[in-house]
Amino acid sequence: MGASGISPAPSSSRDISRGLPVPIMHLARRALAAICALCLAACTTLAVGSAEPAVRSVRIATAGGMADAILAVPEGPGSHPAVILWPDLSGLRPSYRELAGKLAGEGFVVLVPNSFHRSIALDGSAATAQPVLPFGEVMRRGAPWREAADDAAIMADAQAYARYLDTLPQVDGDAGLGTLGVDIGGAHAFLAARALPERVRAVAAIHPLAIATSRENSPHLFVAQSRAQYLIEIARPDDEREPGDKDDLRTAFADAGLASRIDIVDAGHGYFMPDDPAFDSDLAEAGFGKIVALFEEALE
Repeated sequence: MGASGISPAPSSSRDISRGLPVPIMHLARRALAAICALCLAACTTLAVGSAEPAVRSVRIATAGGMADAILAVPEGPGSHPAVILWPDLSGLRPSYRELAGKLAGEGFVVLVPNSFHRSIALDGSAATAQPVLPFGEVMRRGAPWREAADDAAIMADAQAYARYLDTLPQVDGDAGLGTLGVDIGGAHAFLAARALPERVRAVAAIHPLAIATSRENSPHLFVAQSRAQYLIEIARPDDEREPGDKDDLRTAFADAGLASRIDIVDAGHGYFMPDDPAFDSDLAEAGFGKIVALFEEALE
C-alpha cells in the first residue's frame, strides 16, 4: 500500500479516532472501504481486459500491391497456429474484425485480408466499409472486384500472407495453416489450400459461392492438389438452387482421399455474419463451433 502512494494504517485505534467524533470516524472508515473496493474493481477490469485478443490493422506487400488486413493475436506468450480468413463479397468491414477477435480467443492467430485490394481500399473500419446489400445487388457491385481477384491473384496473395504470418513471433511455423472463407471467400480458401499444399491443413467454407461449378477452373476440380481437411456448410437455398454441388464435392474429396464434412444448413445465404440480413445467431454459433473443432484437430 505504501508503494502505491496510500499511507500505511495507524498502529492503534486511539490514533485513528483522536480528534474525530465517532460518526465522522465511521464515515472515514466507510470512505476508505469504498476506495479499496473501487481499486479492486478497477484491477479486476484491467485483468479481464488484458486477456482479450489484440486486434489491429496491418498492411502487407503482395505482387498486386499493398493489401490492407486485420490481424488478431491471442493474449499472452507463446506461439499459435495461424488462420487466413477470407471475407465475403461485401468485403472487409468491422464484423470481420469481431470474428477475427473471436477466433483468436480460441487460440489462433487470425489474418483477414482485403481480398479485393486491387479494386477497392477496405481496411476493416466503418469508414471504408461497404453496405451489406441483398444478394443480387452484392453480386452486381462485386463483379469487377471478382474479375481483378482471379485465381492466380488470390493464390499469389495467399502465399504472400503466409510469408507475412511466418514473420510473426506469435505464429507457430511448425503447425498447420487454416483457411476459412465466407461466401466468395470459400472459393478463396480453396485456392489458398491449392497454393500452399505443404502448409494448409484445414479449409472451412461457410455458405460458399463458386466452389463447385461447371467451369474448367472450378475449385473442386483441384482439391487433389491440397492436403487439407474440409468443412463445408451450404445454405438451404443454395443447395436447392444447385442440388448437385454437394455430390460433386463429395466425389472430388473421395477421389482425392481427403477427409471432409458437408452440411446443409437450414438458413438463408448469409446466416453466418451478424451484419447480414439473413443472420441466424444459433446456426452461426453452431458453425463457429465446428470450425474451431476442425482447426483444433487439424492444425496442432
